[in-house]
Order: sequence, then structure tokens, then C-alpha cells
Amino acid sequence: MTYIVKDECIKCKLMDCVEVCPVDCFYEGKNMLVIKPDECIDCGVCEPECPVDAIKPDTEKGLEKWLEINTKYSEIWPNINKKKDPPIDADNFRNEKNKYDKYFKENLENN
Repeated sequence: MTYIVKDECIKCKLMDCVEVCPVDCFYEGKNMLVIKPDECIDCGVCEPECPVDAIKPDTEKGLEKWLEINTKYSEIWPNINKKKDPPIDADNFRNEKNKYDKYFKENLENN
């Protein structure tokens, strides 16, 4: 088992989770964070710290897509180990649904 970050993080990026992670397994994209599954020690301290409920164990049904996204982008995006300020408009997106299709950014060259 590992923990993963899902849709709710997009455009919110509140980073309370980063503060408590003992192994620094979070990676930062343009508008969301991901967890590197191979680095996560499954301690679970990040899950209750997320104010938007974006962190879940990968054992929950229906999260296969998010495990793939976390795995892929944690190999590309830079590691983050210190909390930063969230986007100014984060509260505007807090309860929005289906944010992946609307707002996800790969944060890759030529994108």
C-alpha cells in the first residue's frame, strides 16, 4: 500500500501534507502535488492533514488512475519538502468536482 494524491488537490495545493511527511515523498507540479509511491512509507500522517481530502490509500477502489498519475509525475516533477503558500485563488476551487479534466497541467516542456 501507498498513499496517493488525487483530483481535490488540483488548483488548491495547500501543502499541509508536505510539512508532516517524514520521508519527503511529495513532488510539486504546476497546480497539484503527487506522492512517489516507491518512497512513501505508508505511515499515513499526511492523509488527515489534507484540508481538501485529496490524499487516500491506493487500496481504495477506483484509484488506479491516480496511482498511475502519482507514479508518472513523481518521476518528472521536483521534490518538495517545505510548505509553500497555496495559490491565491485556492479557496475558489476547494469544492469543485472533476478538476483533472478541466485544469490538470503536466508541467512539461512545450506544454
